Amino acid sequence: MVLEALIFDVDGTLADTERDGHRLAFNAAFREFGLDWAWDVPTYGRLLAVTGGKERMRHYVDTLRPDFAKPADFDDLVAQLHQAKTRHYTALLAQGGIPLRPGVRRLLQAARDQGLRLAIATTTTPENVTALLEHSLAPGSEAWFEQIGAGDIVPAKKPAPDIYRWVLTRLKLKPEQCLAFEDSGNGIRASCGAGLKTVVTINDYTADHDFGAAVAVLSDFGEPGAPFRVLRGDGLGKSYVDLDLLRAWHAVR
Repeated sequence: MVLEALIFDVDGTLADTERDGHRLAFNAAFREFGLDWAWDVPTYGRLLAVTGGKERMRHYVDTLRPDFAKPADFDDLVAQLHQAKTRHYTALLAQGGIPLRPGVRRLLQAARDQGLRLAIATTTTPENVTALLEHSLAPGSEAWFEQIGAGDIVPAKKPAPDIYRWVLTRLKLKPEQCLAFEDSGNGIRASCGAGLKTVVTINDYTADHDFGAAVAVLSDFGEPGAPFRVLRGDGLGKSYVDLDLLRAWHAVR
C-alpha cells in the first residue's frame, strides 16, 4: 500500500523531553508541595519503564518510598502533583529550553509539502503536546497534525496499542498505510501491537531497549552535514531521513 500518514510519539521522539524537561518539572512540583521526593537522572531512567506521569508517581511511592505514609486522598494528591508538573513543564518549554531533535522540523515540513498526513500518538498530556509544538516547532503548528491522541484519551497506555488504534480509527487508515516513529521499548510494543511498521530514534534512556521489531533504528533523523547513525536496518546510502527513505522502509515486507 501507498504510504499515506506518519504517526509520531512525542517524548524522546520529537524532542529529548525526559531528562531535562519532565524530570525537572516533576521535581519542581514535588518541592512546591513540600515533598522530599527528588528524581535524579538514574532514578528517572528506571521510572520511565512505567508509562504515564500519574502512574509513574504511584510506582515510585510503592517501590522506592515505602516510608511514605499515603494520605487518605493520595489519588487527589497525585492528580494535583501532575497538574503542577504540567504547569512547570510548559513554563520550561516557553523559555525555549527544549529544542526538537535533529531532523524533526525538516522531516515534518517535507511531509506537509508532499501531502503526507501527520498525527501524534502519545501518553503525555494534550497540554504538554500543545506547549512543545507551539514553543519548539512553530506557533500554530498543532494544526499540522490531523489527529492528536494524547493523555488519558484511552484508558490503557503504552505498551498497550490502544492509542495507535484510536489514531488510526480517526484517520480512517489501515496500519499498512502508515509509519510510526518511536524511541522506547514500550512505544514500539504499542505501535507494532497496532500493526504499524516503526522507525526508532534512540536516546540516552532507551539505547538498550529491545527494538528487534523496528524497520530501522537510528541515532536521530539526521541533517544535511550532520548524518545519522544507523544502528539497525538499511540506511540505503542516505545520511539523513527523507521521504524517499521512509517510503523505501514502508515498502519493505
